[in-house]
Amino acid sequence: MNKSMMDILACPIDKHYPLEIFELNSKKDVIVEGVLYCSKCSRFYPIMEEIPILLPDELRDKKQDLEFLKNNRKNLPEKIVANSSPWHL
Repeated sequence: MNKSMMDILACPIDKHYPLEIFELNSKKDVIVEGVLYCSKCSRFYPIMEEIPILLPDELRDKKQDLEFLKNNRKNLPEKIVANSSPWHL
């Protein structure tokens, strides 16, 4: 995901802007892996293989999201790992 996209991305649930970003792996202006976080509704949206997964809850892959959290729990803030929506560890 190009970092310049942060200027236009909003939470798909409550339209909150701006989203917080937590980079896990990046190259120059491109985020390869990370998380977008909505401070209004406490939802997290993973960035995987440079693609932000900004889907409503009913279209999300719970297994994939939980695996992402487990694999990155040491590098993400507690508010995402333990308290985020739609699920957390």
